[in-house]
Amino acid sequence: MTQYTKEFREQAILLSDEIGVKKAAEQLGVVYSTLVDWRKRRSTMRKKKQNVSSEPLTEREKQLMKEIAELKDAMSFFVKDRRK
Repeated sequence: MTQYTKEFREQAILLSDEIGVKKAAEQLGVVYSTLVDWRKRRSTMRKKKQNVSSEPLTEREKQLMKEIAELKDAMSFFVKDRRK
């Protein structure tokens, strides 16, 4: 069983964010399901961190969250358009 460093896993996840999980796994020589598991763990950790934070959001954070939501909506619109 291959052991990967924390830094390698983090970089692999970032790469998979950019080029996709399948391509990143192939490029890095990592089993696809392993990379998927790393990404799931990251997602779980982020959710736990969000739940732990009891401080209210700053105005800047609220603005950024709104902008992110708008960008996601726009992105989904263009992705749907490309599939036609």
